[in-house]
Amino acid sequence: MAEEKIYVGNGVSKFDGNLISCSVCLTDLPQEHMFEYNGKKYIKLNVSAKKDGADEYGKTHYLAVDTYKPEPKKETPKEEDLPF
Repeated sequence: MAEEKIYVGNGVSKFDGNLISCSVCLTDLPQEHMFEYNGKKYIKLNVSAKKDGADEYGKTHYLAVDTYKPEPKKETPKEEDLPF
């Protein structure tokens, strides 16, 4: 089942679609989806076009938290080397 999207901002298409200018609400960023790498904090976001085009404020895109979490890797048993 798909998880509920966590919306954290909006964007607008500029320069004939060559640039998407976005605003992100830092207060809405969920801590459980943040991760640390080399002492810095990160969060993955998805930028998507709105299905109905621009809204009443001219926003054409939205930002949502990427909630995908990969399955943990299962260790496969190593085959023993046969003596022959």
